[in-house]
Amino acid sequence: MSNLLTHLSPLAPDDSGACGVFYELGGITVICDAGGCAGNVCGFDEPRWHEKPSALFSAGLRDMDAILGRDALLIDKLTKITQQVPAEFTAIVGTPVPAVIATDYQALRRMAEKKTGLPCITVETDGTRGYDFGEMLSYSRLFRTFAKEQYQTKSGVLGVIGATPLNTGLTHADSIISALQKAGWDTVVCFGMDSGLDMIRRASECTEILAISPSGLKAAEYLQDTFGTPFSVGYPLLPAQITAQAEALSGKRILIVHQQFAANALRNIITNCAVTCGTWFMLDPRYAKEGDCRFRTEEDFRAAAMQADIVIADPMLRRAARGFSGEWIDFPHYAVSGSAKW
Repeated sequence: MSNLLTHLSPLAPDDSGACGVFYELGGITVICDAGGCAGNVCGFDEPRWHEKPSALFSAGLRDMDAILGRDALLIDKLTKITQQVPAEFTAIVGTPVPAVIATDYQALRRMAEKKTGLPCITVETDGTRGYDFGEMLSYSRLFRTFAKEQYQTKSGVLGVIGATPLNTGLTHADSIISALQKAGWDTVVCFGMDSGLDMIRRASECTEILAISPSGLKAAEYLQDTFGTPFSVGYPLLPAQITAQAEALSGKRILIVHQQFAANALRNIITNCAVTCGTWFMLDPRYAKEGDCRFRTEEDFRAAAMQADIVIADPMLRRAARGFSGEWIDFPHYAVSGSAKW
């Protein structure tokens, strides 16, 4: 019960993160549920529904179908969909339902590929972990499935992994591309945002990979190990109004809360302050400094906030900072509040 949220809304779960990675890649994504989890993804965690179409379906399993694990029914439905919707691959994303009944995802993958003739990616999400865990699994499976051929490396090409609305609050890649081109890159490809599956197939053409969230690290490591493509981490699109406020700070104890690489990027522009970064999501120790933390409970977050003079975080988190009387600077995180307003 210590992980129960009493002041915050539920954070974006792993199945939403997985669906966000597949959204623009021309596949058919099936959420393996009885009808509820798909509503959460479509209604709260995917803002691109208002702008871009995607083939995302609920398995719509009846109670006994789910309880008894009647996988053939799911595959039959998926096969009928592929006969009506052109697709380059299929993806099956897990929820609490298959987790409880111990669904064999490898068997599902083999059955789907045999029946549809298309590559199938299965993601063993269970709805209990953060969105970035689902993103990590999906990115890793995508690149391992499709980025197998070595292409000639092109000069000045940067591939970005982790550009999803849940990480950035953005539904288009324009601002990311513009910021990185100003930094000196000729061509910038945001995998899965304003780009399709072919760019993933040709990922080895990139001069370098940039992971803008910890969820992109496994895929970046795969490209480095397989093709020798170097990678770096960073976050190139901090909002101007937030950076202006942060740069003016001096002599304060500051807590920054976001996904790890965004928080780190903001810390890097603050001088003459004691800055700690915290996150509700993945925290890679290789990119953390002493004192950085991952919150598991509201009380963890409240305790960290009470040690700071200034908190820079999503405004939704203020509900959990009971008793905090310092300054609060809004730094929205879509996975926390479902809001991308700066």
